Amino acid sequence: MRALLVVNPKATTTGARTRDVLIHALASDLKLEVVNTEYRGHARDAARRAADGGEVELVVALGGDGTVNEVVNGLLHDGPADGLPRLAVVPGGSTNVFARALGLPNDAVEATGVLLDALRESRERTVGLGLVSGTPGTEDEGVPARWFTFCAGLGFDAGVVGRVEQQRVRGKRSTHALYVRQMMRQFMGEQNRRHGTITLSEPGGEPMSDLVLAIVCNTSPWTFFGNRPVYASPEASFDTALDLLALSRLSPAAVARHATQLLRSTPERGPRGKHVTALHDLTDFTLQSQAPLPFQVDGDHLGLRTSATFTGVRRALRVIV
Repeated sequence: MRALLVVNPKATTTGARTRDVLIHALASDLKLEVVNTEYRGHARDAARRAADGGEVELVVALGGDGTVNEVVNGLLHDGPADGLPRLAVVPGGSTNVFARALGLPNDAVEATGVLLDALRESRERTVGLGLVSGTPGTEDEGVPARWFTFCAGLGFDAGVVGRVEQQRVRGKRSTHALYVRQMMRQFMGEQNRRHGTITLSEPGGEPMSDLVLAIVCNTSPWTFFGNRPVYASPEASFDTALDLLALSRLSPAAVARHATQLLRSTPERGPRGKHVTALHDLTDFTLQSQAPLPFQVDGDHLGLRTSATFTGVRRALRVIV
């Protein structure tokens, strides 16, 4: 089988020696080409070339969720189609939400062993993904569409992601303590804790307004706090469309309550209360804000947005598991 391995050499948890071992293991079973990413978007470009060429049957992403997202966007540049290379993931980032949601080990060496076994046994599944694009008739209309594997967010959580990225540019390591600190700083800087600016609109439905944050989930768990899975939308699944968790208040009491609920969340129960909106299996909807808000996709901060249109696409991509 001809395969392309896309490696992020700056991946948080995978050193050069480990990468060499993994490459050797994969090359023993595959006709392997290796690309080491050198710039933002390189993984996307390499995966797109693999999809367009028609000869590569498998693309393996070795890195964190950002690397996986780029590879997915490269593979699906022209949309889902029969004959696209399958995707495999070897986790190398700090959180690895997509890989862990697929049930893969968080250790890169163990995950490589699982991948090789899956290839020998022809184990794969087809997963649904999210697609977000600019909203027609708004200033974001021309923003390129972006696929995402596990989540997107408008408002508070995206602001935290942006703050963490700024700290990483300054040389800070991506740790859970870093996320907690930036979450507190984002909260202290929030201007609209009680009166949100976000409106949710669905075709044929009544708009929901005054939301202060919106998290769109394509799977559950939504993230991990250390080894603890966090379930923002417990019903979210790769087999359905998109789920949404929205809050209409960010007072200190509300933040404390919902943070506790998230940390104690289970596959059966997530955040709840009168300021919580939880929706399941949404195919098409739009989020619009009266003021520009931080926006993130799969943990990648994309700047400020006033609107985003979401589509849940079932059976979008084949993945080795």
